[in-house]
Amino acid sequence: MSVTKLNIVVVGAGIVGASIAYHLSRSKDVAVTVLERNEPCTGASGHSFAWLNSFGKDPVSYHHFNRRSMDIWDRFARRLGGDLDLHWGGELRWEWAPERAGALRQRIVQLQAWGYPIRIIPSAELRELEPGLSPGPVLTASFSDIDGRVDPRRVIAACLQRACEAGAAVHTHTPANKLCLDGQGSIEAVSTPNGEIGCDVVVLANGTATTELAATAGVHIPQQHSPGVVIRTDPQPPILKNVSVLHLPPIDEDRHEIHLRQSADGTLYIGQGSQESVDQDDSQEHADALLSRAIHYLPALAGARAVPTPVGYRPMPIDELPVIGFCDAAPNLYIALMHSGVTLAPLVGELATLEIVDNARVEMLAPYRPERFRFAN
Repeated sequence: MSVTKLNIVVVGAGIVGASIAYHLSRSKDVAVTVLERNEPCTGASGHSFAWLNSFGKDPVSYHHFNRRSMDIWDRFARRLGGDLDLHWGGELRWEWAPERAGALRQRIVQLQAWGYPIRIIPSAELRELEPGLSPGPVLTASFSDIDGRVDPRRVIAACLQRACEAGAAVHTHTPANKLCLDGQGSIEAVSTPNGEIGCDVVVLANGTATTELAATAGVHIPQQHSPGVVIRTDPQPPILKNVSVLHLPPIDEDRHEIHLRQSADGTLYIGQGSQESVDQDDSQEHADALLSRAIHYLPALAGARAVPTPVGYRPMPIDELPVIGFCDAAPNLYIALMHSGVTLAPLVGELATLEIVDNARVEMLAPYRPERFRFAN
């Protein structure tokens, strides 16, 4: 006796879409089709700094949401198998300016109250953690030893490989142009240049393109415009001896802080400002300037070459919180839109599958439902 499978189309093969596709494919009663307009990891995931953390995540419910996903990353990685360049070394930062040092101390107090393992450290410990640093004056320094980093490209490739092994179909260079509705307001197919693909459920995990595609089903998902730039270097010998991520203070009051990490192949990734900062300068001059600011604190980088990368357009819901769940206006449309996709991918994949396959209503996702935008202009 044949069993009718639930046909699910996942639009988007970034890290969130790939994780959802992988988790869905683990169910024998589901047939998964993934549509990607380009190649996997060419959107926001490919431009991500890929810092696994819950440092700047407010309010407290969102902080705990990220923290829980951090805690299941190891299990996620074990199930996927292979080398994902997942490294837990913690995050180190310091400030020399009094106002910024005071803000850091306040943030640490708040994070500790929420149960996050972060602490103020003396400048001597900062130098012990990373002997190659030339930090200059240090008013306040902090270390969070549970933060990490990962390679989104490897994670996405592993997710899609495991999904395909379970029977999923992945179509690259296949944009979803429109959601086709039946007479009752449900989606019956996804329109592509190669024809319509019938479905029982559609998952939109296509980042900045979510808003436009959801609108074809009468669903309003507002986003901010959020361009960002993370430059790279040519491969270097190991610069960071212990920590996964460094946040380096501004070298003067007229410039942003920068953040830096090094991957297993020696490439360094450098961005400026907070993870939410808007940055559209992808010139060689800008890349060189970021590298020079890193060299100010890490002299061993003096021989590195900066490689500019194009601006990446990051998904950013209008209130900066994730949008996750089914939609009242189109009841078989599931939205998975968020900025902190790399940190959240394992948990969102797991919980979205519970809701889609098992008809659960996960209480943890209550603050992130699409209906909060129902009456927004």
